[in-house]
Amino acid sequence: MSETTLISKGQTTIPKEIRDQLSLRAGDRLTFTLLPDGAVILRVKNRGLASLGGCLQREGQPPIPIDQMSPWQ
Repeated sequence: MSETTLISKGQTTIPKEIRDQLSLRAGDRLTFTLLPDGAVILRVKNRGLASLGGCLQREGQPPIPIDQMSPWQ
């Protein structure tokens, strides 16, 4: 569990281990959802489709150009 302090301006620092785990960077957009029990859900909202590029490539497997991909093969 990580802990942080809210400053007088209503700001806080997200602990480094959480920023690293979520791959957060300066300028990332976040949303907060307050649940009825008082819990808060934090979501990263600025991830575009392009940010997923290469996430499925396996070590030693050459990349496949898009024009060679076919969902029916």
